[in-house]
Amino acid sequence: MIEVVNLTKRYGDKKAVNNISFKAEDGEVLGFLGPNGAGKSTTMNILTGYISCTDGKALIDGIDILEEPVKAKKLIGYLPEIPPLYVDMTVKEYLYFIYDLKKCKLPKISHLKDICQLVKIENVYNRMIKNLSKGYRQRVGLAQALVGNPKTLILDEPTVGLDPNQIIEIRTLIKKLGKNHTVILSSHILSEVQAVCDRVVVINEGKIVANDTEENLSQKLSNEHKLTAKIEGESEKVLRAIKSIKGVITAECTMQHKNGVGTYSIEASEKTDIRKELFTRIAKNGWYLLEMKTSELSLEDIFLKLTMGEHIDLTESDEEEEAED
Repeated sequence: MIEVVNLTKRYGDKKAVNNISFKAEDGEVLGFLGPNGAGKSTTMNILTGYISCTDGKALIDGIDILEEPVKAKKLIGYLPEIPPLYVDMTVKEYLYFIYDLKKCKLPKISHLKDICQLVKIENVYNRMIKNLSKGYRQRVGLAQALVGNPKTLILDEPTVGLDPNQIIEIRTLIKKLGKNHTVILSSHILSEVQAVCDRVVVINEGKIVANDTEENLSQKLSNEHKLTAKIEGESEKVLRAIKSIKGVITAECTMQHKNGVGTYSIEASEKTDIRKELFTRIAKNGWYLLEMKTSELSLEDIFLKLTMGEHIDLTESDEEEEAED
């Protein structure tokens, strides 16, 4: 588990990180997002012991990274955005070096073989790193993070330079690793975070502005509780049936298609899910539901709302809900 408690980092009068707190639980893949200059890299550098904080604590499995750095770092596997590779070594020489550097006690040959199979670099094991493509270098960087089988993985842009097939493979690997490790994943590719992460923390201007699942953030940020439905049936009767559903505020037919098919825009009251009842009414009247979709926000929409100057802070409501539970 990773726990950040009231963490602050000052550079002169500027607070790069301003009193932030969050947790990443065991077996969880946490997405850590923020625009350039938001404090994301500073936080990750503190978590990995690269820099110190001004105030607060960063705990790795209960161990303070500043108070007991050697003990805490043994629990961390870190892949920075630019992997720390020695390009004049072969992959084998480099991983042997990392194994010794970390004072790993696992069986060397079998442990490194398992890692290479996991990240699919067996075929370049004896090649010089300087002769590898950017994608393979990224994989070697991920391999070094896995040496010693650390409980915590901190990955900064882990799929940079990979082709689409490799990206899918690494995403699948991260999901697999997340079952037995605590993983913090930082990425500018929002679709990647959406595909891999269980929960998202968004930092902006040095403060945490959101900490929740993508689904919950979408519901909290969306002021439009709307459905769009494509229904085959007589439009006037369909509208009357929709408007009679409890919780529906407005409904209108926005477009008529061929064969009696209409597109309907439906707005319901907050925290009301009318989808089951809508389906039941349509089926009961012998009509056909051809399409139904909600207006939930994508992760990209969420990120833009939280970081483009609207000054939305969802952390207080999260804490209140936890207290109520």
